[in-house]
Amino acid sequence: MTIQQRANYGFELKQNGVCNCAMAVLKAYSDKLNVDENTLKNLSSGFAAGMGGMEGTCGAIIGAVISAGIINNGAGTPRIANQIVQKFKEKSGATICKDLKAMTNGKPLCPCPQCVYNGIEILGECLGIE
Repeated sequence: MTIQQRANYGFELKQNGVCNCAMAVLKAYSDKLNVDENTLKNLSSGFAAGMGGMEGTCGAIIGAVISAGIINNGAGTPRIANQIVQKFKEKSGATICKDLKAMTNGKPLCPCPQCVYNGIEILGECLGIE
């Protein structure tokens, strides 16, 4: 699966209400995580709506960082996490859920499905996954 296929898959999962943002990112990389789907669901369940009501870090970032840690067996994860956060902020405009959902000109800064897409794409770029 290419990064764009993964990103489109995660986008659809979020767009259709199947997953929260963190879970959609984890599911998009599930073939590389070697973690069963129920565990992924449980692991990501607390990260909906910006980790407890839109005040925290976007779940797409959290899902990407969790995935990076699992894929790399923890090696270099703090450095990769920093890259993910910086690239996500550049691409999406913010890292906090409530800021991403803030309405400007009748539209959010970055809608949730697009945040998921961005998180999946950025993770692939940071880890060199094609």
